[in-house]
Amino acid sequence: MTPAGAGPAGPAGRPVGSLASRQAELVAALVAGDPPPPGFAPGPLAAARAALLRKRAGEVARHWPLLAAGLGPTWPTVFVEWAADRPTGGGLRDGWDLARALHARAALPALGAEELAVREAQFRYDGQRAPRRRRSPALGRVGAVLALQVAGRVRLLRPARP
Repeated sequence: MTPAGAGPAGPAGRPVGSLASRQAELVAALVAGDPPPPGFAPGPLAAARAALLRKRAGEVARHWPLLAAGLGPTWPTVFVEWAADRPTGGGLRDGWDLARALHARAALPALGAEELAVREAQFRYDGQRAPRRRRSPALGRVGAVLALQVAGRVRLLRPARP
């Protein structure tokens, strides 16, 4: 329901042009790759977007240090290309989704494969909900890398070969 005289309602029931809808458009342009909202200069908006993507890459690298190290100097470029049109799910989940995407196209480095196998053995993650710690023994397998989790301890049974 919109206040009298506020104009037509948008998709969330808010008046079109309301502060909340304009803020939502700005956030979507900054983090999800949507087009710039009216009234914003594209240059400064693109600079802010690039800075946010670099900050996000740093956050993911803190959660996935071996993945970032395995990609070396290409890490920022690989991450920004992958994340450019995806809203964040947090550093842990973004890194997990990126590692799975790289594995699917056979571009995951050996260090990243080991880190992903360990995470797959430690946690359940379906790509939608937050990861949950596994309680029972579990195997994590990424290509030739095999990790075993028993009683909360994870061991690499078959590490990656560089």
